[in-house]
Amino acid sequence: MVDGQRMTIADDVRTNGATPNPWWANAVVYQIYPRSFQDSNGDGFGDIQGIISRLDYLAGLGVDVLWLSPVYVSPQVDNGYDIADYQNIDPRFGTMDDMDELLSEAHKRGLKVVMDLVVNHTSDEHAWFQASRDKNDEHADWYWWRPARKGHEPGTPGAEPNKWGSYFGGSAWTYDPKRGEYYLHQYSAKQPDLNWENPEVRKAVYKMMNWWMDRGIDGFRMDVIAEISKRVDSNGKLPGEQGGHIPDLPANHGYSTPFLACTDGPRLDEFLREMRRAVFDGREGYMTVGEAPGIRMKRDGYITDPAHGELDMMFLFDHVLFDCKNYDTWTPVPFKVEDLRKVMAKEQKVVRKAGWASLYFSNHDQPRALSRWGDDSEAMRVKSAKALGLLLHMHRGTPYIYEGEELGMTNAHFTRLEQYRDIQSLNIYQERVDEQHQVSPGEMLEVLAKRSRDNARTPMQWDGSKYAGFTASDASVEPWIAVNPNHDVINVEAEVDDPDSVYSFYKKLIELRHTNAVVAAGDWKLIDAHDEYVYAFTRSLGNEKLLVAVNCSSQNVPIPRQAAKLLATSGNLDKARLLISTTGSLPVRGQLGPWEGFVCRV
Repeated sequence: MVDGQRMTIADDVRTNGATPNPWWANAVVYQIYPRSFQDSNGDGFGDIQGIISRLDYLAGLGVDVLWLSPVYVSPQVDNGYDIADYQNIDPRFGTMDDMDELLSEAHKRGLKVVMDLVVNHTSDEHAWFQASRDKNDEHADWYWWRPARKGHEPGTPGAEPNKWGSYFGGSAWTYDPKRGEYYLHQYSAKQPDLNWENPEVRKAVYKMMNWWMDRGIDGFRMDVIAEISKRVDSNGKLPGEQGGHIPDLPANHGYSTPFLACTDGPRLDEFLREMRRAVFDGREGYMTVGEAPGIRMKRDGYITDPAHGELDMMFLFDHVLFDCKNYDTWTPVPFKVEDLRKVMAKEQKVVRKAGWASLYFSNHDQPRALSRWGDDSEAMRVKSAKALGLLLHMHRGTPYIYEGEELGMTNAHFTRLEQYRDIQSLNIYQERVDEQHQVSPGEMLEVLAKRSRDNARTPMQWDGSKYAGFTASDASVEPWIAVNPNHDVINVEAEVDDPDSVYSFYKKLIELRHTNAVVAAGDWKLIDAHDEYVYAFTRSLGNEKLLVAVNCSSQNVPIPRQAAKLLATSGNLDKARLLISTTGSLPVRGQLGPWEGFVCRV
């Protein structure tokens, strides 16, 4: 049965193991980075009214869910992922009335709205944190406060409670003179970690979440939710603390990592189940997604299994770290399709019987996949963008499109440090170039051009005008970050009516997910697992089987053995068997052209 343009998956077809099948099993999510999507008032920042003005575009693309990166009140140190007030809209994005209008207008078009939520930490400007700076306040234990190490002067090097370093550079501890103690922040010093061991913290978080759900949003994407439970000993001490029983990890360049102690901690399942009961039980039509750095694949299968009552989906990181030496974003290694294939196959396997996969290559924290793994040259960009889109969307799970991905947007290719805005990028440059002298300025700029998060944060490219239609060409204020120079070629206006564009290809991919049960819920099986260039697999449901094959290179290559055999034994391969192809037709003479991919019945 089809509900509007999206088929309702019959309950005798298993998706995530729940009955009835969840609505999101054949939905497609579109991530909006609000500050870069559409500026409606000429101040250089995207805003909620700008999003409202583009809802018809999003509905026309065919997506089902809009995921908004944070629009809450924030000092914007980490572009909104440092929240100072969970229940108000930051003025640069608009007002609560604007937010209510967005919800209403989106729902009129059949679009659900999922909000980003950061509850591992807040801004240091949040009222909770400010109150906690007083040891006698009821919020005193809402964050991870610790005294200086004995024998050290508070606030001096070496006095920190342990040797943990922040993921954004420097120590993970900052001394607060008012309280006379240090507070933990895995990220910026402006982002102190909440103490989820305190039940009052959890109650306050759940109350806030219910407030938003009652207001009409359709769920949450939860930032670094896997880090809310920390490992402590029987006395509540973190690893490496004086008098504690858990040793710290060895230091590297002066710091150890909090990663193992702060990721997938011993109470994570308990907290997620409690959240489910407190916020979501009894509600319908919602979706929960958790960002899960460090979560093992097996754990993903457990947490997303509906029988365990935790989260609907999780964002795993293995498939966006395989091309990083020792999982270090800033030490890239060459892309090999075999490496991607191995990781994606494992991610598919863990949710084969229960649970569900989030399918993504790009988001606000990753460089553009097209520039990272594809070929963004003028000759290959369109082919490559289509191939990577086909590859991702034909896996089993719920696909996520990051704004501009449907156009084939590329990395910014910045060449100067002053072009960057991202705190992580700026801090890592300072740490590795200015402080530790690990690399030269030129070498670090080359790495930033490949891997900085700002590559994904340049303004959405609506047309070929001065500021890409993101803001008015005659605006007195430039966009908060520079527009990609290639916006004169890559933009909505140029692609929306072009049947051969990346945009039009993405519309077809979305339609397939909506209307074909094999694509939405069929079993996934890897074939030709060791081919150097081609990523191939099958999707099957009942008596129907689909073959998916994508050439992930810029050269002609032979169709690998198992895929070729399926093609050869499947009878007359007329166009009726072809579901979608990057070229519009089936491959010929047993060859796949550069970045050619197809899906057909076999």
